[in-house]
Amino acid sequence: MTDDPVEYGVDGSSEKVWDLRIAAARGEDTPLSAGGWLRITVRATCLAILMLVFVPLHYIYRIFAYGSPFPMLFLRYAARISGAKVETHGTHLKRDVFYVANHVSWLDILSLAGASGTAFVSKAELASAPLVGWLASLNRTVFVKREHRLGVAEQINALKEALADNWAVTVFPEGTTTDGQSLLPFKTSMLSVLEPPPPGVMVQPVLLDYGSVAEWIGWIGEEGGLNNAKRVLARKGTFPLKVHFLEPFSPADFRGRKAIGAEARRRIEEALCEALGKPVRQFAHDVPPIRYVASRGPEVPSETEL
Repeated sequence: MTDDPVEYGVDGSSEKVWDLRIAAARGEDTPLSAGGWLRITVRATCLAILMLVFVPLHYIYRIFAYGSPFPMLFLRYAARISGAKVETHGTHLKRDVFYVANHVSWLDILSLAGASGTAFVSKAELASAPLVGWLASLNRTVFVKREHRLGVAEQINALKEALADNWAVTVFPEGTTTDGQSLLPFKTSMLSVLEPPPPGVMVQPVLLDYGSVAEWIGWIGEEGGLNNAKRVLARKGTFPLKVHFLEPFSPADFRGRKAIGAEARRRIEEALCEALGKPVRQFAHDVPPIRYVASRGPEVPSETEL
């Protein structure tokens, strides 16, 4: 991460850029420069125009056929407008595939869906978010309640339907977004759809690598979604986001969701270490959904929690 405040669209000296990032993780509002606000305005206008074009096309297409390509195209261009210059590496399976990816930002969804057309599994709170929840539903996002244990079977059925409709479904099993330098333990409950695996379905691990801007982009700690969006959209220019589609494997070769999750995590961690040129570091924030305590790493969860 560079220390040029102009590049990041913030007020203050170069010495304060990192301080502002740390303050954002504490939940503090990030002060933006006039240039930062101008970039937000321009990008928001472009996104609105993109929506006005692609959403009607999507609904018109659905009158005559199923499997509209317009959500994928909208998300692809929305990622670019937001600053992400997506580079794909490796070959992604186009159907009957369960992507398992690390999670850094809301840009992950735009970029990965724009590259592959995948549907996603997301926490239920997103469904009620203004505009974002509606846009997510257009891409057949499966909304789940992590605490709703009695509804697990219903959620698994929804996953199966999404897999049949979209041919590809993505899960982010870390349970939260990170800083691009860490990899949390995987929560594997949503991999229950692979017990037993549907015939012919493969698992393909995916690494999302933001390079040197990962720590600025990452949505971590107590930061609110609006402040994170402001920081990302205020940034000058574009940045490379490398989407690495790693070697797929058959879930039938592993005994249950925990073994499947462990193998996917192993491959993602190996690729992340290679991209970073060093081992991953411990994540510095608590993550209650997976019982991760930053000061001493993951607790040992019960059988039902994973």
